[in-house]
Amino acid sequence: MRDRPILDQVNLVVRDMPAMVDFYRSLGLDIEDPPRPWDAHHRSVKMSEGADLDLDSGTFATRWNQGWRAEDSGAVLGFRVVQRTSVDALYTQLTDAGHVGRQQPYDAFWGARYALVEDPDGNTIGIMSEVDASRRTRPPSPE
Repeated sequence: MRDRPILDQVNLVVRDMPAMVDFYRSLGLDIEDPPRPWDAHHRSVKMSEGADLDLDSGTFATRWNQGWRAEDSGAVLGFRVVQRTSVDALYTQLTDAGHVGRQQPYDAFWGARYALVEDPDGNTIGIMSEVDASRRTRPPSPE
């Protein structure tokens, strides 16, 4: 059976972290307050069910997506697969079909295999394996 991707995460790359945190808190979402310097670069929204919502600064987005420009903002739709090898296979399948690769598959610091491609309208799509805690490494500086 094929390792079917499941929509698992929406990541918003934001220009003004405090304004975005205020907005989503006003909407009623619970957002963590991480220590400095992470508070200016990454926030996770606690969701009871369904996809995760993360807010990242443009600067930090360049750490996990080599194709991202620090001045850009926008959404990254994240799809989860079970197998690490499925990340590579889907990335190859999509880029061989002519879609733009934004980040080749790599072992991410949070313990997943991860890659990014563009859909036909230029939206960024993340493909991520399940997290393997034994593969976690120290995260890069957010700045």
